[in-house]
Order: sequence, then C-alpha cells, then structure tokens
Amino acid sequence: MAQRLALQRLLSLTPRTLHLQGPVAPRASLAPHGRAFSTSAGCRSTFNVQDGSDFQDRVVNNPKPVVVDFHAQWCGPCKILGPRLEKMVAKQEGKVLMAKVDIDDHTDLAIEYEVSAVPTVLAMKNGDVVDKFVGIKDEDQLEAFLKKLIGA
Repeated sequence: MAQRLALQRLLSLTPRTLHLQGPVAPRASLAPHGRAFSTSAGCRSTFNVQDGSDFQDRVVNNPKPVVVDFHAQWCGPCKILGPRLEKMVAKQEGKVLMAKVDIDDHTDLAIEYEVSAVPTVLAMKNGDVVDKFVGIKDEDQLEAFLKKLIGA
C-alpha cells in the first residue's frame, strides 16, 4: 500500500519537477546520448526511451513486437527483472525489441499507459498493447510471455 501511494505521488508530479535544474542540467542532458550506443550483442535489441517522440518512433511505429519495461532506479524488483528480461529478449535474436522507460524521467508515458506499480511490462504489437504483467517473473514465464508476443 505504501509503495502504491508513493508511486501515485510520483506520477502526480509534472515532468518539469522531475528534471534537474541549474548547473548540472547540461551534463544531465548529455547522458541519454551516451546510453544510445552499445557494442554488445545483448544490447542491440534493447534501448532506453529518450522522450515521447522517441517512444512513438521506436515503439508505437515499430513493425517488430516491442516489450516495454516501465521501471525506476529506486525499485528493487526492477533491478532483478530488468537484466533477466534483457537476457530473454536477446535470446529471441531480433524477433522482438525491448524498450526501457524510467517512470521518473517519463511520467507522462507512465500515466498514458496506466502504470500503477513498477515493474510493469507491456507487450506491444503494431502500436497496441496486447499483453501486460506487473512484478517479477521467472525465466520460464518470461519465455512464455515473449513466445506468445512473437507468435512462436
């Protein structure tokens, strides 16, 4: 219950109140660009959402199925699920992509997709949410979730 209230308070904040102000703002604005590049095979199918238009382009308009991981840095279960889900997506060899959305940075997307707890994972196909789960899943459950999404 306490987590739900904390999340509701967090989601009620405007995006402006979540961004850094003052002398650290330039450094903070550079950080997403560094995260966009990766050379490891496991990360090619996983990306961090940068903003609403990036979400629209890379998730909603993507011809491939996309798993969207709504998470937060302060969320313990998210730290367990995130790497587990990335590993399972990488095993699909490009048949599905994974978008990571930090709810602290992208409150508007969390509200739009009715994220009431983290981690929340959406399965999207052709811009539509076709499946969803909240909380931690083991590898077998994640594999079944992904196979259902890609139709295998």
